[in-house]
Amino acid sequence: MITPPYLLFLGDAPDRLAAKVAQGIRDWRPDYAVGQLRLPGCKADLGLPDLSLEAAREAGAKTLVIGVANRGGVISETWKAVLGEALAQGFDLAAGLHNLLRDEPELVEAARSQGRSLHDVRIPTVKYPIANGEPRAGKRCLAIGTDCSVGKMYTALAMERTMLERGMKATFRATGQTGILITGGGVPLDAVIADFMAGSIEYLSPENDPDHWDIIEGQGSLFHPSYSGVTLALIHGGQPDALVLCHEPTREHMRGLPGRDLPSLEAVRDLGLTMAQMVNPAAQVTGISINTSGLEEEAARDYLAEVEERMGLPTVDPFRHGAGRLVDALEAV
Repeated sequence: MITPPYLLFLGDAPDRLAAKVAQGIRDWRPDYAVGQLRLPGCKADLGLPDLSLEAAREAGAKTLVIGVANRGGVISETWKAVLGEALAQGFDLAAGLHNLLRDEPELVEAARSQGRSLHDVRIPTVKYPIANGEPRAGKRCLAIGTDCSVGKMYTALAMERTMLERGMKATFRATGQTGILITGGGVPLDAVIADFMAGSIEYLSPENDPDHWDIIEGQGSLFHPSYSGVTLALIHGGQPDALVLCHEPTREHMRGLPGRDLPSLEAVRDLGLTMAQMVNPAAQVTGISINTSGLEEEAARDYLAEVEERMGLPTVDPFRHGAGRLVDALEAV
């Protein structure tokens, strides 16, 4: 078990989006977040106290969490001195990178000598089955997006919170490192061998009560050349009854791919529904989630209204304005 509370390490993140792991923990588990530690040149700021390792220990932090999700998921050479010093000062380390802590000999030795723990949450711990595509009881909702990092996890968490407040049966199912760090469990989907990805999502969202909803965390985008495979595995393994479309309107190009435009919401709706109905003919698109964090309030509400009129679906920013209308639509499924 990863011991809270956490000191969130932002390293030299080039922008706030690169620190999305730390941002998610701060927003959804604020009681875990003692403060942030930034290196010179870091351009991300969570609004938390900037703490040294010594100050964070005095404030009660137990684990230094690498809160950066960089392209390729690597441990930067510029981080290692801080990570080693954290172990020396009594912190455990936790990370959700592809580059594993346990594969760094100097960190392994430092943890061993100090009696500390290294937590790599992006390691599958279950022998997942190959997907069989068989129908199963219970209901499932999946967020799919125009791009990576547009708010699919936030949408799912906001919907689950609203559903539980209403007394509905609902469970958020984490499929990435941030969701796993927030909830304590899930499937690190992009680290699962390709043949077993869809099966891991069947395993994650098993047969349940007919009125129970699994709210499955989305990943990637069907239109992203780098990450479309994880999205398709979520659709086919999840067999969603409901799809929620996610978009961030200030994005100039697909994440990490300058020059490649984002697809339209109409294109995401049509392709997502085609893929979902292959495994669940009753699948439908029930709502649209817009990440308006880059817009002022009036502009955000105008944009939401325009999309809703164009698409004919309830359109909200569930983190900014609440997920109630997205949940209303699920109750009608």
